[in-house]
Amino acid sequence: MQATADVSKKESSWSGWKGQAIDLLYWRNVKQSGAVFSSVLLLLFSLTQFSVVSVGAYLALAALSATISFRIYKSVLQAVQKTDEGHPFKSYLEMEITLSQDQISKYADKILLYSNTCVKELRRLFLVQDLVDSLKFAVLMWLLTYVGALFNGLTLLILAVVSMFTMPVVYEKHQAQIDQYVGLIRTHVNSVVGKIQAKIPGAKRKEE
Repeated sequence: MQATADVSKKESSWSGWKGQAIDLLYWRNVKQSGAVFSSVLLLLFSLTQFSVVSVGAYLALAALSATISFRIYKSVLQAVQKTDEGHPFKSYLEMEITLSQDQISKYADKILLYSNTCVKELRRLFLVQDLVDSLKFAVLMWLLTYVGALFNGLTLLILAVVSMFTMPVVYEKHQAQIDQYVGLIRTHVNSVVGKIQAKIPGAKRKEE
């Protein structure tokens, strides 16, 4: 019974974190979203100038300097005022952060499912189970060679972060227009794929 209650509590906590992440991406709290967005961008831009080891070490030193200074400040303040408030980070130190066996098993099962699905899909594409799908995958890889020539991994990561913090808001404000254009593009792509299938003997269109 206790184990079930713990699992329910942790799942509720996970739902809370998920809700907070959505609020960040949709800029429900402008100050909070701006702080997270600028911090992540600063970290990524730092990685473009310095090594991962250096950036990690400096971040650790900055965090330690802040926590140690605050700990000493609170200790001195308690000694001067003769209060007994305890450790300033007590609530965080007592916070439960361990994963239960059930949660580990659940996440491991999901990772295994995604891994198996990915391997099967790659096998299907590379061994040309469906000629049209393999051709589309080849075109995608060919386009990625041009993307790789223009941008490195960190640049793409920076663009991904910028998109994460801008696209949800843009879509929320212009959902009707975006859905309309996406529908037109999807119709055009399906039309082109249908024409390719008609010209390739033995090609089967994958049913959606």
